[in-house]
Amino acid sequence: MTLPGRSVAVRVPATSANLGPGFDTLGLALSVHDELVVTVLPGPGLEIVVAGEGAQDVPTDASHLVVRSMAYAFEACGRAMPGIRLEARNAIPHGRGMGSSGAAVVAGLLAAKGLLAGDVELGPETLLRLATELEGHPDNVAPALFGGLTIAWVDDHGPQHKKLAVHRGVSPLVFVPDFTMSTSVARGLAPLQVTREDAVFNVSRSALLIAALTQSPELLMAATEDKLHQSYRAQAMPETDKLVRGLRAGGFAAVVSGAGPSVLVLADGPGRRLDAVDHAAALTDTRWLPRLLAVDVKGGTVRDNAEDAT
Repeated sequence: MTLPGRSVAVRVPATSANLGPGFDTLGLALSVHDELVVTVLPGPGLEIVVAGEGAQDVPTDASHLVVRSMAYAFEACGRAMPGIRLEARNAIPHGRGMGSSGAAVVAGLLAAKGLLAGDVELGPETLLRLATELEGHPDNVAPALFGGLTIAWVDDHGPQHKKLAVHRGVSPLVFVPDFTMSTSVARGLAPLQVTREDAVFNVSRSALLIAALTQSPELLMAATEDKLHQSYRAQAMPETDKLVRGLRAGGFAAVVSGAGPSVLVLADGPGRRLDAVDHAAALTDTRWLPRLLAVDVKGGTVRDNAEDAT
């Protein structure tokens, strides 16, 4: 039973999926976080307070994605959803290819995990399964849950993941525009069939990318080449495509972040990120906000909010 007044604090990182060739498979957790506090009300009801990114646009009723994810977890556990107060501070940009919806799904599931602790235990495998059912694919939710670099796949037992430690020389940089892109629209632009040559090309680059991210950052340029999805999405994101091409021509390992329109640069050292920022400034008149980030190694966390009172 979830007692009135029980409160949990949740923190979930942004993510960048695909990383170039690893379409629907590879994901990286980044050091931008949504934070929320969920408190059980004395009776039924729903109170939502949102600050930060998307505060003016997200719903403040039961259709809020965090609330829907919580309700999904409670139902999966055979428990009734209590009345809650949700206080969210969003830092992950919405509709920019940085995993905001995946983070919201994970945040709701972790909040449910915290509130149900001592009654029902939601383990890592269950959380990944529920998150994938809600999000549709595991490439964003796996790094949001577990942090670091994740390889995600689905087999007869459901969604699976492997977390890998990223080489300390890998330095992420994300260029965030002031325009958005619909993930569903972007996904619809990728072809249903590809040539054998393109498939082999991406298999080789995906394998190389694992080595580059974990052992040999100097290989990141070659490892981030892609022939499966980015060129097909270019028509819907011409400014993104222009920036990616310009950065790569300058020797920077740039890719579309997730479904876009943000651009991720995987630099092989902190100093190279500053060079990339300078290089990008001369490439386009579009306003891009450069964000120098780190790899988040913890993933999503949940704790009893009573700790803050001590």
